[in-house]
Amino acid sequence: MSRIEISGLSKSYGSRSILSDINFSMEEGEFVSIVGASASGKTTLIKMISGLASPDEGTVSIGGKRVDGFPVGAAIVFQNYSLLPWLSALENVRLAVEAAFPSYTAREQTAHSQRYLEMVGLGSAGLKKPGQLSGGMRQRVAIARAFAVEPSVIFLDEPFGALDALTRVTLQQELASMCSAVTKPVTALMITNSVEEAVLLSDRIHALGRGPGATLSSGFPVSIPKPRAASLLHDKKAIALKNRIGEFLAAGAKPSRRIIEAASQKSQTDVAMEIA
Repeated sequence: MSRIEISGLSKSYGSRSILSDINFSMEEGEFVSIVGASASGKTTLIKMISGLASPDEGTVSIGGKRVDGFPVGAAIVFQNYSLLPWLSALENVRLAVEAAFPSYTAREQTAHSQRYLEMVGLGSAGLKKPGQLSGGMRQRVAIARAFAVEPSVIFLDEPFGALDALTRVTLQQELASMCSAVTKPVTALMITNSVEEAVLLSDRIHALGRGPGATLSSGFPVSIPKPRAASLLHDKKAIALKNRIGEFLAAGAKPSRRIIEAASQKSQTDVAMEIA
């Protein structure tokens, strides 16, 4: 059974169709990205998958249970940090830890929170409030908070969209390290408007076409071994994959039947090479 199953999701606002018949699934421990232009419906889609919004049609199941509200055992990272400004970095993380692990003593909750701050390089900044931190540091706190609850599923809503290019690259690498450092598999779904970011982090990428009634492409597997460095984006296979996804986004069309058939018959490496 797939870890996450999305079937027939559709959403409209009034007479305007936003998303139409969205279908895909995710395996446990898989990192999947959905790329699309601004205002294409990406945020609406991840809200429906995470239970923060209801679809007009279709269903979402996580672990075999239909999603109705934000799932137990999941975490989310937003683009705008979503930290409480009157609490310190450590207290922001601890607030989530206290809710996830109510049986922990206060000392255990603090130690657990501190450990995750250290994993994102903020071990010495725990007493600082969000207003005393840079944008990149605030997003590190948000990532530490999400992983500190030890989720089985994590949703990433354009987590680096508000950051400068250099900070963005640094945090992309830290996110990749966090996903591999945890003791149990984390299934991650990220939406982004950056194809490069998706290639750097994902096991599979779906592209969201243009609306109204946007639909999702078949998956583009990313068969390049992990861990990946930012220099990967100069790799010929990565460039070919990025260009193919870019063509889909520009045209708003589905991949050709030849590619879809190849995906069902060949290895992921073969398919990644073929779509060049």
